[in-house]
Parts: sequence; C-alpha cells; structure tokens
Amino acid sequence: MDADTAATLAAIGPRLRRLRTRRALTLDAASARAGLSTSTLSRIETGRRQPTLDVLLPLARVYEVSLDHLIAAPQTGDPRIHLEPRRLIAGGVAVHLAQNPGGMQVFKHVIGPREPVLVTHEGHAWISVLSGRLRLLLRGAEHVIEPGEIVEFDASSPHWFGPADDLSVEILHMFGPEGQRPTTRDVS
Repeated sequence: MDADTAATLAAIGPRLRRLRTRRALTLDAASARAGLSTSTLSRIETGRRQPTLDVLLPLARVYEVSLDHLIAAPQTGDPRIHLEPRRLIAGGVAVHLAQNPGGMQVFKHVIGPREPVLVTHEGHAWISVLSGRLRLLLRGAEHVIEPGEIVEFDASSPHWFGPADDLSVEILHMFGPEGQRPTTRDVS
C-alpha cells in the first residue's frame, strides 16, 4: 500500500469519532443505528481495524454525510462541487451550500406548505427570499417577506418560517453560531 492510501485510511477513524461526538452519539448508539457491533466501531475509530465499504456505507447514512466526506477522498481533478439536496422532515428540500463546522452555515431551501411549529435554538439567522413569499412568525408577530427582502433575527427567539401562500417559497438561509454575525461593507 502506498503512503497516500495509508494516510487516507488512517485518518478515517478519527474523522468518524469527530462526526459521532459532534452529533452527541455514544459508541453504543451510533453502532446500533448503523447495525454494527460497538467493538467494531471502537476498533475503527482507534485505528485498530481498517474500515471497509460495508461498514462505511451505514455510518455515512447515520451521520448524514457522503461517503467522500467520510474518507476525505482525494481530488479527482474535477473542481465542480456536487451538492446533495436533502428532504426535510418538516417538509421541503435543503441544499447545504457552505459547510463550515462550528461556523457560518448557508442553505438553499425550497419549502412547501407545512404547519407552524415554533422553535428556539442558539445562533443568529439571516433569510433572503429568492422566490415566493415567506411567512415568518417571530416573537408573537407575523411578517410576510417578499422576494428580494432579507430578514435577520436571534434564533433564541421563538420562530417559524414557511410559505405565506399555499405554494412553495425558495430562500437562502444563513445561520451562525451564537455571537457570530456577518459584517457588511459598503463598496459603492
């Protein structure tokens, strides 16, 4: 085995451990969800066992990442980014545009009709409406955001957003962890 292949394989175990801990899963919980024994997952994470495809595929599903992400596949020479749309449990589709663990996250959402359920969480949100009309419930008030408009709010305030009509709404959604906010600069 060449040195590049050995280094790629050696990095998989620690990467799996980071993914598992970021998702607040125990070894037992992650291995049960993937249909693996706890000892198998432990040995892979510590580098005492080389991961195989039959182990990596279910782990990719559990951690909701691509197989390329799990193994940090080397570049193939094709610079295009292959975005993966994901169906949302609450309805609609999201594409993760910027994956910056612990930092600013950017999604493109297409959201269909759904029931309002207020949520709160840490962080700060910015939403730009691309098409359709967005209904935003925030701190007991209702707002309708039109295409081209942008809203900004503290995500620790009770909020919900979805289409204002019985149609869909397409948005760009930026989300930053607590305290992280984008800065704007006038370049005119």
